[in-house]
Amino acid sequence: MRLVVVGGVAGGMSAAARARRLDETAEIIVLERGEHVSFANCGLPYFVGGEIVEESKLLVQTPQSLAAALNLDVRVNHDVVGLDAAAKTVTVMTAEGSDTIPYDALVLSPGAAALRPPIPGLDSPRVRTLRTVGDAKALRDAVLSGATRAVVLGAGFIGIEAAEALALRGLSTTLVELAPHVLPPLEAEL
Repeated sequence: MRLVVVGGVAGGMSAAARARRLDETAEIIVLERGEHVSFANCGLPYFVGGEIVEESKLLVQTPQSLAAALNLDVRVNHDVVGLDAAAKTVTVMTAEGSDTIPYDALVLSPGAAALRPPIPGLDSPRVRTLRTVGDAKALRDAVLSGATRAVVLGAGFIGIEAAEALALRGLSTTLVELAPHVLPPLEAEL
């Protein structure tokens, strides 16, 4: 039995680990579009702020550690660009080109993209998102290259932590939230 999981990080890796516990003999392949399959999302603002100094401290698991611990075939930099449900195959793009991978069972956990509100100016090269390790590296580099002011759109958990990290780096920081209060998942009283 071959299980293909599209997407790593929290959802995909949880599905792959659970599948391994249910079937020790299955061939489990995880296809991750990015270069990291398991990282501490909540640590990203602390990397930008300098509290976490080494990028490697953000990484929870690697393809090698997952192969050793759970016998998973984890392939990073594998972008799934096609799905043929009738033939039970996925088409993957890598640096080497296109490949087709057959499956018996499929889990789709491709993750999400940062929400970018439809406002003018978001196409500026100075606008950054904070969702991946690469995003955190780019934002940290921008901060270290002399930035003095920052505006953080979104006052959820990561947004507040990012605003704090930027302020601790000495940037004049403004936090903007569309909802009536910060931390929209919580009740207003909190």
